[in-house]
Amino acid sequence: MKNIAKSLIWASLGLGLSLSGLVNAQETVNNPASTSLNPFQAIILGMVQGLTEFLPISSSAHLKVVPVVLGWGDPGVTFTAVIQLGSIGAVLWYFWGDISSLTVGIIKAFKSSNYQAQEFKIGLGIAVGTLPIVFFGLLLKAFEPVWYDTTLRSMTAIAIASIFMSGLLALAEYLGKQQRNFDNLTTKDGVLMGLAQSLALIPGVSRSGSTITAGLFINLERATAARFSFLLGIPSITLAGLVELKDVFKTGINGGEIVSLIAGIVSAAFFSYLAIAWLIEYLKKQNTWVFVWYRLIFGMLILAGLFFGKISN
Repeated sequence: MKNIAKSLIWASLGLGLSLSGLVNAQETVNNPASTSLNPFQAIILGMVQGLTEFLPISSSAHLKVVPVVLGWGDPGVTFTAVIQLGSIGAVLWYFWGDISSLTVGIIKAFKSSNYQAQEFKIGLGIAVGTLPIVFFGLLLKAFEPVWYDTTLRSMTAIAIASIFMSGLLALAEYLGKQQRNFDNLTTKDGVLMGLAQSLALIPGVSRSGSTITAGLFINLERATAARFSFLLGIPSITLAGLVELKDVFKTGINGGEIVSLIAGIVSAAFFSYLAIAWLIEYLKKQNTWVFVWYRLIFGMLILAGLFFGKISN
């Protein structure tokens, strides 16, 4: 299973580079803000979601770039958010032991008023660390939904964010001492990584990328930073997916769209699990430079495509 997971993850990285490379071969297309997807397309994008949600390379960026390059159009914010529920299913499955242990520990801490218990500090860190992305996400949804969709989700913004975050991750890799493990986590770590997580509202930044980068800056071990990043992401990704799912059924959806959504969610769940399992093991032995270079090349290829007029914003 580990070899299969490793092969699939590396294949996804190669797929991303290959698809980005196709930018120079594409004709300029004025894509609509969103487009309907058939089940096959939804499965492919579920795979893209699953393989990029937990790698520090930005799932939202790839879900915008890949379908546009393939000529499918932009699937839109709603589809992108809803299929994240598949990723949440995967992270709950993978970390069920950790989640159960934390929950039991938090309950015991409340009963005994032992607020210095490690489980309580981690749980509080996750709760408080979720607030920034919820707050800023609600602000964007309430006041600037059009600006977000037309500006922050533009190809230019995605490219710039990807390049910027590659530099930030490189700096964190260089400066971080990787001295603290999961048993050394504090509530402060949750707050700092939660603030970094709010940057992921900008497509191209990457939720896991911003939080893992923050974790390295505060001297967490790489695998610990990734593990805590995934746990921290459970509330925010779940809320985003449920809000968009509610809006989907509120505005109405036909049978074909439901089938595509389900296909995308199942695909995202399967490939998310593989990505989580692989990345945790990878970061126990390796550094993050492969993602630094990938993000830099990804962003530069998008800018090249825009400059030569082969893709549109």
